[in-house]
Amino acid sequence: MSLLPSPSDLVARARSDLRVGLPVVLRGPNGLLVVAAAESVRPERLDAMRNIGPVVAAITGRRAATLKVRVYDGDIARIALPSEAACDWLRELADPAFDLVTPLRGPFREMREGDAGLHRLALVLVKSAQLLPAVVAVEGDTPPEGLTLLEAGPTADVLAAAPDLAPVAAARLPMDASEAGRLHIFRPDDGETEHYAIEIGRPDRSQPVLTRLHSACFTGDVLGSLKCDCGPQLRTALAEMGKAGAGVLLYLNQEGRGIGLANKMRAYALQDQGFDTVEANHRLGFEDDERDFRLGASLLRRMGFGAARLMTNNPRKVAMMEAEGIDVVERVPLITPTNRFNAHYLDVKREKSGHLL
Repeated sequence: MSLLPSPSDLVARARSDLRVGLPVVLRGPNGLLVVAAAESVRPERLDAMRNIGPVVAAITGRRAATLKVRVYDGDIARIALPSEAACDWLRELADPAFDLVTPLRGPFREMREGDAGLHRLALVLVKSAQLLPAVVAVEGDTPPEGLTLLEAGPTADVLAAAPDLAPVAAARLPMDASEAGRLHIFRPDDGETEHYAIEIGRPDRSQPVLTRLHSACFTGDVLGSLKCDCGPQLRTALAEMGKAGAGVLLYLNQEGRGIGLANKMRAYALQDQGFDTVEANHRLGFEDDERDFRLGASLLRRMGFGAARLMTNNPRKVAMMEAEGIDVVERVPLITPTNRFNAHYLDVKREKSGHLL
């Protein structure tokens, strides 16, 4: 077995580098691209990138629509970096926090020549690091020494694939919902956060198991936020499994519909300006929902289950589980009380995201 890092190892390393402001290098068949995250790059590194050649910024089509930037590359836009532009300019390009305060941006000089494939891959990579989907990049001939170098093809494969989840630990855990509880910890092979399976009772592996896919929500699950229905859904699902005597709650660490807690708080700030949940995500440059529910199917299979009675109001979860080979024999609705803080949020989930509420 080689001691050299695998493509998955390099992606994990690149995520850490980007989060601390260190550029990484993407190499494709037609050249290479030195890339840094717009929100974390430091002035001295931006200057060093300028020494390599003309620097461009790349943003998603969602963010481009907010900024009225013309999109010539399908789902992303490339913008020539003005000579006087500093890191603050880049952060304002990426972060919509001040869009309404300073709505007149630009003028922008959009790029339309050349291949945008590496720029697109760079945006997928920074998204996976839970950073704002905006990068600064420069083409080069030779990889700068010491930077993480990723080959485009294998990197794209890693980012598109569902990670392999390995069991790490499990122990008995008596809970309010059931004294017969057990917590399982699973670690993905791509260096990302661990995911959990909460087993109630001793479910029969030969029968469909009462299952809930629950995405982590620090504000709702821990702080009791009234802005969403996550906390009540978590507690209700566990209580129903306790009453039934058996069930599995899969706790997926995909905070904020997969964009991370920091970006979720940015979205909340935009909601305070009058935008709904979907609109806020789009202004940040994300899609409506960036979660990967394939993780839930993988966890169930790891635990020996092939069929589920799925507690959800989201048809997308049912479709993804079935596409991944889990037989969903029943969708069990999970309806919780509405309050004046989350009523509009629930309306948007129903009207724009297709939830069955």
